[in-house]
Amino acid sequence: MSETLPFIDAVPGAPLAARMRPRVLEEFVGQDHLIGPGRPLSRIAEQDQLHSMILWGPPGTGKTTLARLLAQHSSAQWISMSAVLAGVKDVRQAVADAQVALAQGQRTILFVDEVHRFNKAQQDAFLPHVEAGTVTLIGATTENPSFEVIGALLSRVRVYVLKRIEDEALGILIDRALADSERGLGNEGLTLADDARQLLIDIADGDARRALNLLEISAQLVDSSATITATTAAAAAGERQRRFDKGGDVFYDQISALHKAVRGSSPDAALYWLCRMLDGGCDPVYIARRVTRMASEDIGNADPRALQLALAAWDAYLRLGSPEGELAIAQVVSYLASVPKSNAVDQAYSRAMADVRASPSHEVPLRLRNAPTQLMKEFGHGKDYRYAHDEEGGYAAGERYFPDEMADAVYYEPLPRGFEQRIRERLERLRARDAEVSGESDT
Repeated sequence: MSETLPFIDAVPGAPLAARMRPRVLEEFVGQDHLIGPGRPLSRIAEQDQLHSMILWGPPGTGKTTLARLLAQHSSAQWISMSAVLAGVKDVRQAVADAQVALAQGQRTILFVDEVHRFNKAQQDAFLPHVEAGTVTLIGATTENPSFEVIGALLSRVRVYVLKRIEDEALGILIDRALADSERGLGNEGLTLADDARQLLIDIADGDARRALNLLEISAQLVDSSATITATTAAAAAGERQRRFDKGGDVFYDQISALHKAVRGSSPDAALYWLCRMLDGGCDPVYIARRVTRMASEDIGNADPRALQLALAAWDAYLRLGSPEGELAIAQVVSYLASVPKSNAVDQAYSRAMADVRASPSHEVPLRLRNAPTQLMKEFGHGKDYRYAHDEEGGYAAGERYFPDEMADAVYYEPLPRGFEQRIRERLERLRARDAEVSGESDT
């Protein structure tokens, strides 16, 4: 399981992306917030003060490569495993190897790829050894450690966030691979057209591995001119796919962006995020369900039609299917983002639920109870109940509907927006009548 340094060089015949892995930290491109003069990971490497950490970022951003480059600056032995294949037995063997090395005065770096795939028992297995310093853990993950790594382990490591590779950095990697005669394509006499280069960068979408893989396939498709054209690059790419991970961080980040764009009354941005999710393969039914929630949470009674339209769009999609049904969802998303907003119902519901959970189970007052039988009437059910339709203006001023043991509370406070303004004005009039009746009864 342990490896002998150096371990960066790829085996003969390996893919271009593997062959072009940086061999020293100075060759690493991208992640300027972590690597470079005075940056955190550069300082750690220079001072040989490697500590347990988790490298979190999208695919193809250099997590594994960066871990190995940092290890090269350390005198520690390197043990690598994939959480997809390893189990508790493998973890225990790695710890045993580390203990032997430690007894001989050598530290151990334990690298765990896709660490988010370890379950709680597996993470618990190396927790005490990370805390004791038997191993220095470097985990790599594409998933949010807050959700995928147990709290006890998370508190003992530092999380470094890697970002998607910027276009300029991707261009540098592509140019370097074309020019490198030892590991890259430098001996093949290839020319890369400017529009093809930009297309490779665009399709790579921040993923360095994808950029080099596409370049390698493009190089295999060139004709006798030895020029990689945009047509060649497009053929190598096939159908373009955006970064999207169903159920992962990107998934929840994008639905969050869609929701916030609707809430912020930006129909254009809302449509953009809707299309990003649909383009990435998100189930339209999931979006329809979330949009229905938005109609109540963020529009509410400011425009009661919002909920009706959200349900209608959901139903339209179920009836039409793809791709026709997505237009109905787009229609309601643009509508919700454009109309007046109110979270008054959402806030009222939360306040009422908080009171219910903090209060005893008060009995329903007898006057408010149902009385479908003579026996129930004899027990007083419904006695002295004031039928609102028989009262002046259809309102029983001064009547109470809360439990007798509980004081009146105001949960719903309509905002002065859209249709809710009219609701607000009516409730103010009714509450004024209640106060007037209450004042008369007090005298």
